[in-house]
Amino acid sequence: MTLAVRVPEELSARVPAEQRGPGLGRDAVRLLVSRGTAVSHHTFRELPRLLRAGDLLVVNTSETLAAAVDGRIGHACVVVHFSTLGDDGRWAVELRKPDERGTTRARTGGPAGSEVRLPGGMGLVLEVPLSAGSERLWWARVTGPTGAGVVGLMREHGRPIRYSYTERDQPLSAYQTVFALPSADGTGSAEMPSAARPFTVGLVTELVSRGVQFAPITLHTGVASAEAHEPPYPERFAVPEASARLINAVKAGGGRVVAVGTTAVRAVESAVGADGVVRAREGWTDLVVTPERGVRVVDGLLTGLHEPEASHLLMLEAVAGRAAIDRSYEAALDGLYLWHEFGDVHLVLPAEGPHSEHCASNCW
Repeated sequence: MTLAVRVPEELSARVPAEQRGPGLGRDAVRLLVSRGTAVSHHTFRELPRLLRAGDLLVVNTSETLAAAVDGRIGHACVVVHFSTLGDDGRWAVELRKPDERGTTRARTGGPAGSEVRLPGGMGLVLEVPLSAGSERLWWARVTGPTGAGVVGLMREHGRPIRYSYTERDQPLSAYQTVFALPSADGTGSAEMPSAARPFTVGLVTELVSRGVQFAPITLHTGVASAEAHEPPYPERFAVPEASARLINAVKAGGGRVVAVGTTAVRAVESAVGADGVVRAREGWTDLVVTPERGVRVVDGLLTGLHEPEASHLLMLEAVAGRAAIDRSYEAALDGLYLWHEFGDVHLVLPAEGPHSEHCASNCW
């Protein structure tokens, strides 16, 4: 699936919403709502009245890591993006070139055997590409003092991964969602599960008071393919027993299960059986949600506006259908919505009733 969409540079969200003016909070973003091909325009603070009692929001509790660390290969400066901790103690990493704007650009991967010097005497040895079809990410063995390991290295010397469309470095707190919890082993997401960023404690409280429930899951995101648009790599996830039971109860009671972010979709759809029942599960998922596979659990999706890469669009099409996604992208561009992790958000809900294709007064 491809979509001929070019996002104008001026529509990139360069700073978090709370830095765009006095008195603004994280929830000061716009909300595009799709019900089938009908679209309407709102603010994120209206979310509680757009959902209904009995709905369930599935949220990712993964904490964002300071996953970018400066290093050297010989005399050349590189930036290491730590992506995923493997079961054997190796890390999947991407090496980037620093640029003059404080961000990075892509570099040729490898070669195997390359040694990266890191702060504190630690190092990496690149061993094999993560995927046979790409040399962008590599499995790397950690060398030198162990101590607190890579997690400690990131805490002391790392910073959040930042791309060139952003204006300046931000503190790690700007990349944490209200749902983020530390994991037992200190690992987390290389990049923020950004669909949940606009939520505030006050908004969560209002949603709960209106009868909307929350089911926590965990999926540690790896480094996104900012330039390559590759399919997602396997990621570590967990769907707890309590969340599985709650999801099943809501489905049985006729409520809507709305995933907050594509990570939540990937996690719950990896934990559902052919019988449609969600069961507690943890481990690795390589699931790519496509229209052919469909979704068995998720009724709706809250997602950010991102460059239309293939795997993201396939998941959206699986939830809402191709016509709805075409219409929503068109509306987001026409409405000058802001894109990327600090930008506006898109709520995809099921079409309702025989007149669902007709817009309300605030539709385009």
